[in-house]
Amino acid sequence: MSAAVLSRPLISLALPDKGIARYATLGFLAIAGTLLLTLAAKTKVVLGPVDLYLGNFAVLALAAAYGSRLGLATFMLYLAEGAAGFPVFQSSPEKGIGLAYMLGTTGGYLVGMIAATAMVGWAADRGWAEKPFRLFAVMVAAVAAVLVAGYAWLSVLIGAEAAWQFGVVPFIVPDLVKAALAASVVPAVWALIRRS
Repeated sequence: MSAAVLSRPLISLALPDKGIARYATLGFLAIAGTLLLTLAAKTKVVLGPVDLYLGNFAVLALAAAYGSRLGLATFMLYLAEGAAGFPVFQSSPEKGIGLAYMLGTTGGYLVGMIAATAMVGWAADRGWAEKPFRLFAVMVAAVAAVLVAGYAWLSVLIGAEAAWQFGVVPFIVPDLVKAALAASVVPAVWALIRRS
């Protein structure tokens, strides 16, 4: 496989070159991505005081596999589904749906995930998805963007000290674990493709 092919996002290998088939495939991948994001948001691993939800893992892995354009389009479609009232988010419908939920305590994290998708997608567009250490570095920066945006919005709602204590500190280690997993999975897929 040529170096030019490997400098594109992983999903580009599955796309038809042009025409209606390409756009249909992109649409299918975006919808499939939103289903994966929803499933990951609803999946948790119980670790003690903070449950490990897989939403951030899916955001990072999808961005690394899809690249910036399809990754952002997929995440924006996911947000549109949530705004329309579909129960796609982690605590919906239990804690609300639609824009009311999105403007609640998780609103900042959702904005941060847009930035995270753009950052990791940008790296994937430049071939970093096949380089685990580079990919992990950008994913750590992406996780930081999510936490900073989440903290900023949560500070407005509950105060800076409480936002730090309940909205950042408990999530640092779990989010780094998810970044490490995502930074390992996508390059492993690239390695399999390279061997075939």
